[in-house]
Amino acid sequence: MSKRTRPVFPRQRQRAEALGERLQLARLRRGVPQTEMAARIGVSRMTLGRLEAGDPSVGLSVLLRALDVLGLATDVDRIAEEDEVGRQLEDLRLSRAPRRRAASR
Repeated sequence: MSKRTRPVFPRQRQRAEALGERLQLARLRRGVPQTEMAARIGVSRMTLGRLEAGDPSVGLSVLLRALDVLGLATDVDRIAEEDEVGRQLEDLRLSRAPRRRAASR
């Protein structure tokens, strides 16, 4: 029985495809053939092709291993590093939180 996949919104699909293209270009710039890259990350050439095509069903671990092989693993550390919206929401929540009164002496 095959796994049911959820639909991907068009903007997400475009981002996944753009990421796949960037990964492919990084591999090509380094002169690494697809078969060698696939072997180094421990997947089939077909799975690497799907990753480079932006197939969102390719696992995160495959992406992480590919980034590692390309020397781009630290790029992952920058994802959601600057969460400006989250910080603003937290500040707003904290400013609206009821304040405790100091214990009277």
